[in-house]
Amino acid sequence: MRIMIINGPNLNLLGVREPHIYGSTTLEAIKASCEAFAAFAGAQLSFHQSNHEGVLVDLIQSARRDADALIINPAAYSFTSVAMFDALKIFEGPIFEVHISNIHARDELHRHSKLSAAVKGVIAGLGPYGYIVAMQAALHGAGKLPAALPEAMRVGPK
Repeated sequence: MRIMIINGPNLNLLGVREPHIYGSTTLEAIKASCEAFAAFAGAQLSFHQSNHEGVLVDLIQSARRDADALIINPAAYSFTSVAMFDALKIFEGPIFEVHISNIHARDELHRHSKLSAAVKGVIAGLGPYGYIVAMQAALHGAGKLPAALPEAMRVGPK
């Protein structure tokens, strides 16, 4: 399975930017953790970050040919980007939106993602672990979680 992870603006500054909201984990540490989980699961992973909306739109469009599932942390563009919303609607595979903080508990500006209506699921407030949960959800949906995981994790409640 091919999973693409796309990160939006300012996420390159994780670990130093507002640690009281986003914690001290860097984007490089998140990438390393995602790569380790992908290797364990036998998945191919591409991991991207850009501060530029057009680049993010191009990445979303490229996922149509390069990915089976898309995980996106759109960051500030969650609340403003019609262009990304339109691009996400074109992707035919599952999309999982990740937010490190619980956006629903934040100020009014950071509370409602315009992009959520174009995704299969939203994971918010789990910190950096939310990326791993999103990868698990993508693999679970495709029936590709490793047999080495306990049945409760692979199958879930019946």
